[in-house]
Amino acid sequence: MAILAVNAGSSSLKFSIHTLDNGQVQPSVLTGCIQGLEPGGAPVLDWTFQGQKKTTPLPATTGSPFNEALRSLSDLLTRKASIPEIQIIAHRVVHGGRDFSASVLVTDEVLARLDRLNSLAPLHQPHNLQGIRAFQKTFPNLPQVACFDTAFHATLPEVAYSFALPQALTDQGIRRYGFHGLSYQYVMSVLQQHSPQAQGRVLMAHLGNGASLCATLEGRSCATTMGFSALDGLMMGTRSGSLDAGVLLYLMEQGWDHDRLQTLLYKQCGLLGVSGISADMRRLRADTSAAAKRAIDLFTRRVVRESGALVACIGGLDVLAFSGGIGEHDAVLRAQVCERLGWMGIAIDPALNQQATGDTVLAIHTPESRVEVWVVPTDEGRVAAQEAARLL
Repeated sequence: MAILAVNAGSSSLKFSIHTLDNGQVQPSVLTGCIQGLEPGGAPVLDWTFQGQKKTTPLPATTGSPFNEALRSLSDLLTRKASIPEIQIIAHRVVHGGRDFSASVLVTDEVLARLDRLNSLAPLHQPHNLQGIRAFQKTFPNLPQVACFDTAFHATLPEVAYSFALPQALTDQGIRRYGFHGLSYQYVMSVLQQHSPQAQGRVLMAHLGNGASLCATLEGRSCATTMGFSALDGLMMGTRSGSLDAGVLLYLMEQGWDHDRLQTLLYKQCGLLGVSGISADMRRLRADTSAAAKRAIDLFTRRVVRESGALVACIGGLDVLAFSGGIGEHDAVLRAQVCERLGWMGIAIDPALNQQATGDTVLAIHTPESRVEVWVVPTDEGRVAAQEAARLL
């Protein structure tokens, strides 16, 4: 038996295949990504199986961006006789809203309810759901499971998820939901396997093109930086993070409409907006300009500032964990964040920090550090597969 885990985006389709052993989902036996699915794009299938990596150009997309991609994926699965038969497809869905605090079997009613949340995560939700519908057509006999990034934060106490708004608006569902939950669920499970301290006060930093922090007690989410939408909290690749609402009121007075504001906040801010160069931290690190440095410095400061706030909410810190594309690979950022949080008792080993490149779980703190510091490569697909197996 195998489970296909899927993450459908605006221009890419990430997938991984996981087998079950005594009810436990194993690391992926095949991983891949189909990129270039935007209209007019040049789709390419990259996949890795048994240590071998292959790249295959695909026909240009026509109509739905997933049609050719799914045909190619179906052909790939058919050719690999050593892969067990896929019996479930697990989909990452960013927003579950108030209705979905746990993974759920997809039905037409479920999709209709999830459609109403598109405006809360316009970069992700519509594409997640479009992917589900495309897979339903291509694999009509397989159950589809939706696994939510918001579900891990269902344990947030009321004081943590509430905004200072009239109760009537809170009752409409305007509250903090939190995101990156599949990643945090995986990182927490890994930490609990490696350290008894993970049952205590933990701060997890998922830092990538999307970025957030999550503070936990006894493995349960108690505070997080992302809120009602995926815009809140940390500065990100192209998203602003926390922003004075008065800025939006000012821009509206200048004649900015909804669509222009949405484009600004989701696609023109963050590392890209501040630097004017790129949303990719790797490219900014290689750039010696003052603009690149300014963007990196602001990103780092925001991580430090929000870390202090979340640690205050849980009364101290026992474990700090980095994950996500930046968190796993950027040793300079990890060193700077840990140095500025040194007053918490954090001390890392520079050599170990340099060794952490996102390939394996690694502790990078010194023996004298009062706080454990870990780098944990995240695996959202494995969590989605485990959720689907548990459900079905």
